Amino acid sequence: MKFNIVRYCILLSAYLLITTCLSAQQHLSWAKNVGARKTPSSKKVYWVNDFGATTDSTKIITKTIQQAIDKCAKDGGGVVAFKPGVYLMGSVFLKSGVHLKIDKGVLLKGSTSFDDYPEIDTRIAGIEMRWPAALINVMNQKNVQVSGEGKVNAQGKFCWDKYWAMRKEYEPKGLRWIVDYDAKRVRTFLVQSSSDVTLKGLTFSNAGFWTVQLLYSDHITVDGVTIKNNEDGKGPSTDGIDIDSSTWVLVENCDIDCNDDDFCLKSGRDADGLRVNRPTEYVVIRKCIARKGGGLLTLGSETSGGIRHVLATDLIAMGTGNGFHIKSATTRGGVVEDIHFQNVTMDSVGNAFMYTMNWNPTYSYSSLPKGYNYDSIPAHWKTLLQKVEPAEKGIPHFKDIHVSNVKVRYARKAINAAGLEQSQLENFNFQNVEVNAATAGDVSNAQGWKMKEVSIKTADGSKVSIKNSNAVGF
Repeated sequence: MKFNIVRYCILLSAYLLITTCLSAQQHLSWAKNVGARKTPSSKKVYWVNDFGATTDSTKIITKTIQQAIDKCAKDGGGVVAFKPGVYLMGSVFLKSGVHLKIDKGVLLKGSTSFDDYPEIDTRIAGIEMRWPAALINVMNQKNVQVSGEGKVNAQGKFCWDKYWAMRKEYEPKGLRWIVDYDAKRVRTFLVQSSSDVTLKGLTFSNAGFWTVQLLYSDHITVDGVTIKNNEDGKGPSTDGIDIDSSTWVLVENCDIDCNDDDFCLKSGRDADGLRVNRPTEYVVIRKCIARKGGGLLTLGSETSGGIRHVLATDLIAMGTGNGFHIKSATTRGGVVEDIHFQNVTMDSVGNAFMYTMNWNPTYSYSSLPKGYNYDSIPAHWKTLLQKVEPAEKGIPHFKDIHVSNVKVRYARKAINAAGLEQSQLENFNFQNVEVNAATAGDVSNAQGWKMKEVSIKTADGSKVSIKNSNAVGF
């Protein structure tokens, strides 16, 4: 038979395409195992109204709700539910086997007094410290569900006002780095050190701080949640969903409108995060929308424990600050790797792609101004002031990042990517990416980037500027 080079090339190309697709599928085979493995099975209903709860929205009924939860758990589990109406509450703590059901017609409102949120041992923005409990808490529990078509309004403006007043006082003193920690604002929903937890279908609004935090937990599902943190004004740091040193997490069908990172993965900050050394890994985020906010998908800035094995797919950004943002600092350390960002559309975003290892220096780096006595400052100040030794442990690393099937209708900048001389942005892969932007942007300290079918069209006619990089081209 006469050798046919054309036929050979066609067959070889087909073979390589098939093997590449199979390899990718095998590489992401873990994705089918994410999410809660079970939900509470008992259908017995415990009405909080039978325990004395009233819909008088001027009366705090935290203790009554907690009594219903405790009785349900003591009996082996079941459903804790509310008759239609408005309920005012502080922190409640769910227990194993309990399904808190917040149906349509039910509105839970958070107390506007810090006294109704007892301080607990937790982690905030990368360090372990005492902090107010969230409005709804799942701590050290298994097999818990919170669901329904009802609403939770955290009424967080009392936290925002406190924060802005403290910022005004702290910044002139050189204390920007600690004000977020001293303000001690209230989260809305916390899952901490727990397994098999499902959060489904609720609408959250006006968080005092982060809306949903998943901390030190595994096998968690967040499905069909809507977050609206712009109803009563623009609240600072009102993240949407923060996945923090947690594993086997599924987030799907969510719609977030907030004033900081929309979907964010974290794993600890600086010396304290390196001490804890717990990664965020095996996370799927799919079929979600980010409206206003800091980033459709943000990894960091707390990267100390590492962030890896992440699949973000079928996402939409509409008016979001950044599309795909990886951020860290030179005191964080940790490795961000094996990240898959695919099947995404963006419209009217700031930076389509934003990667930095020196994020927000006035916040990221801690130093005690003159005139303060180290021995008399709070414990969490000392935690943030602890030096990473040796300093090389604080250098973060970003590698093996895969971006595919992304269309950006308008961005102010296509890409802003800056590694470090001692830590290059390594093995970033872009395939079938189309960006329309005002300007192209720049890449520095990168190596081994691969491009296939990448188009960047700019209003100012600029091209991506590439500096101090090796094997990087657009």
